[in-house]
Amino acid sequence: MPHSFSTRVASAPDVIFQAVGDEAVLLNMKTTLYLGLNPTGARMWTTLMAANSIQSAFESLLAEFEVPEERLRQDLEEFLEKLNEHALITIPSDVPSGSSTPVKP
Repeated sequence: MPHSFSTRVASAPDVIFQAVGDEAVLLNMKTTLYLGLNPTGARMWTTLMAANSIQSAFESLLAEFEVPEERLRQDLEEFLEKLNEHALITIPSDVPSGSSTPVKP
């Protein structure tokens, strides 16, 4: 399910990010699920967490990596789906300001 690139992604409350060299590990303390990220995934995560929207992160990644725009868009969508599927992120939807919920696929 495509996400609106105008929204902002945040780490779920119980998720810990740990860089390990160029790679990283995400750990959901609530579910004890962990996900290893390769260097590209780790960079996508840090860029998404620092950006004020998915679109802003997309533009930063597009400038950083030599990849066709459509390929990056597809890769970013798949990455977001995987993160959401494992409850590692929240993406605000129609909820009151200051609260967010995981996006349901």
